[in-house]
Amino acid sequence: MLRLLSLFFNILFLFSCKGSKKPISISIIDFKVSKGDIRAIHGTSTDTLYYADSKGNIGYTYNKGKSWSKTSIKNNDRLIPNFRSIAVNKDTVFSLSIGTPALLYKTYKNSTKLIYSESHPKVFYDSMQFLKDGKVAIAVGDPTDVFPSILISHDYGNTWKKIKSNYLPKFEEGEAFFAASNTNIKIFEKKIWLVSGGSKARVLQSEDVGLTWTIHDTPIIQGKNTQGIYSVDFYDELNGIIFGGDFTKPKSNNANKAITKDGGKTWKLISDNAGPGYKSCVKYIPNSKGKKIIAVGKTGISYSKDGGKNWIELSDESFFVIQFINESFAWLGGQGRIGILNLKQP
Repeated sequence: MLRLLSLFFNILFLFSCKGSKKPISISIIDFKVSKGDIRAIHGTSTDTLYYADSKGNIGYTYNKGKSWSKTSIKNNDRLIPNFRSIAVNKDTVFSLSIGTPALLYKTYKNSTKLIYSESHPKVFYDSMQFLKDGKVAIAVGDPTDVFPSILISHDYGNTWKKIKSNYLPKFEEGEAFFAASNTNIKIFEKKIWLVSGGSKARVLQSEDVGLTWTIHDTPIIQGKNTQGIYSVDFYDELNGIIFGGDFTKPKSNNANKAITKDGGKTWKLISDNAGPGYKSCVKYIPNSKGKKIIAVGKTGISYSKDGGKNWIELSDESFFVIQFINESFAWLGGQGRIGILNLKQP
């Protein structure tokens, strides 16, 4: 049930401003907690993490992985939900499955109940998050017609409604979202960014908590259903990064990462044909002035200290998702496992 493995890596930075070598070290503590993929994690502290996996399990630790508990979900048709999305509001956990029927569960203490379901041949929800106030939450999914599917809650996650299509921008044929890491949504104050892939790789933006939306083109690779933007993060309301590529070509680093300095309206490629290839999740390191970034994926963990211009590989350990609690501690989710990343920076 529980496996603890400590891995230590010492890396030398080779691209400091003055050309001198800057040491950086990480350690990864690894916990085997599931037989499924864990792409949906939510840490609230260095002690507490919640996860939902592809085998219908909703799990947690309150003591930094010393012990784990979980609830296994089956709906009335004995369907095991494949969870790719999780959101936590105080001590209440929300878990959302992919595919049809879409199943959204609310877990509070020892009680779990289904609070939303949706059936359609094309229904496929990809990610979910709460705004900082905890009252409003949003979940995003692929189109069932020509508009993205967006659920919103205005009552702390108790009830959910689908935003009407007349409030949403149209998607192109073959454009959708990716459910790789629960990070194709980014929320900053009242601003929301969503990222797409497939035939188009674009950024949807709302500045009024989902009431109205604009959509912006990006230079990220696009055109095939495996290409596009898999993850987005913003350091502040102006500076953000998008990351992705083609998951069938994980080493390809052509047009797979870009940054914005104007809040998502325009995007510029960075480290094109250099640095890491496909990644499923990207995050700014807290308190780094938007300079330090970590991206994770099937080929390992990559790190930049200069806003994404240059990168080094910290580890070849494969993870789907990373979430920072502070500048030196992050939770990781992978294939059947949770990790703790401890980072020591120069």
